[in-house]
Amino acid sequence: MNVRGCVVTSLTSPFSFCRCMNIPARYCTGYLGDIGVPPPYGPMDFAGWFEAYLGGRWYTFDPRNNIPRIGRVLIAQGRDATDVPITHTFGPSTLVSFKVWTDEVS
Repeated sequence: MNVRGCVVTSLTSPFSFCRCMNIPARYCTGYLGDIGVPPPYGPMDFAGWFEAYLGGRWYTFDPRNNIPRIGRVLIAQGRDATDVPITHTFGPSTLVSFKVWTDEVS
């Protein structure tokens, strides 16, 4: 699957397909670092993926990156993207800085 667009767009079809087939699926948000990615490194990114329950365990699917990756930092799981945004704000707000580092631990 080669999809262009935002995370939510690339997850909607496969995530919905699983649900329509009565396959339990959950929407996941977190960070995806550059561990195991060859240079030049892209910036780490707030990421979304989904997990489907198949054969007695949860499997991770990431249509946006479409390759196995290590270093996922799970922040939240929910029914859809509205359950697990990076932040909820009411009224004016300004994000001054936000940094996340991931390092491989041996």
